[in-house]
Amino acid sequence: MTGGEGLLGIGEAASRSGASERALRYWQQLGLITPTGTTPGGLRRYSEADLARVARLRELQELLGFNLEEIRQVFDNEDRLEELRAEYHSEQTDAARRRELIAEGLQVRSRLRETVEAKIGALQRFLGDLDAQRERLQRVLDDGVPGGPPREAAQPAGSRR
Repeated sequence: MTGGEGLLGIGEAASRSGASERALRYWQQLGLITPTGTTPGGLRRYSEADLARVARLRELQELLGFNLEEIRQVFDNEDRLEELRAEYHSEQTDAARRRELIAEGLQVRSRLRETVEAKIGALQRFLGDLDAQRERLQRVLDDGVPGGPPREAAQPAGSRR
């Protein structure tokens, strides 16, 4: 596809999306994003929809902690949902096919939910580990630091017996 009006070069797309040019190239190499067009010289051109996909990728990565393979799975499912939606709204789609599309959409949403549940489970385990470590450290503080004076023997600075 060749460039068009309103499309951004990679520098402007990087600036607007908050991602580096290198990240945009890497994500394209992995197939996570695809610029809408290219110039006759082969330079990438990005649309607003492309920038929205980059924003979604960054959200999944930074806020939700998804790795690139998990993001690929999310994108594959979301792309399939968009295909199903388009076919559902097509004038050529009959009622029976619409039911099939809804059933498949339900399956895709269930897969997405499983992915999110797995991430939540991992985060809950991590949080549980952090809480257990904090509790152990608090007990050490409460019982006296090993190698230090017993807690009851500690005196405020400047006091004498």
